[in-house]
Amino acid sequence: MTPFNIVVAMDPNRGIGKDGRLPWHLKGDLRHFREITTTTRDKNKRNAVIMGRRTWDSLPDPFRPLPGRINVVITRNEQLRLPEGVLKAGGLALALELLDKKEVRETCEMVFVIGGAQIYDQAVCLKECQAIFLTQILNSFPCDTFFPPFADHFREGSVSPRHKEGLVEYFFAEYHRKTSGRIGAA
Repeated sequence: MTPFNIVVAMDPNRGIGKDGRLPWHLKGDLRHFREITTTTRDKNKRNAVIMGRRTWDSLPDPFRPLPGRINVVITRNEQLRLPEGVLKAGGLALALELLDKKEVRETCEMVFVIGGAQIYDQAVCLKECQAIFLTQILNSFPCDTFFPPFADHFREGSVSPRHKEGLVEYFFAEYHRKTSGRIGAA
């Protein structure tokens, strides 16, 4: 299966969303997200972003599909119409298989899972999930959607200095998988 990374922003309670939206608007976080998911070493390749249908729906129209990236939407709705060039898969494993096909693999450098909660729950358990690019928001927000626990299976790598926008403080951190097995595997 195709190796991938996760990109997520969360508050101290692992909150990632409220009513289908981000509970914060941080220009620095959005810029960081764009930089991580678009930067390639090979200028002839693009990165892929895998997202659930609700995450797709939450993207503002001018940014749907996310420009400069291969967009893959996970949905069980076979009738869902997506713009030309946007790939559709029935689950995370199917999305990763789709990106592993030779014609896609030749043009794709890195793969990022960008949400939502159900997709994150599946992704952190897979040994192919190599890293988590985290925006750690230091303020608590009222959230109804949460990122799964991950600290037991990932080790902290680099951490940025703190940033502040308005009253909100945050930093960027990278976490890398400690082991090469499925979480919960014997």
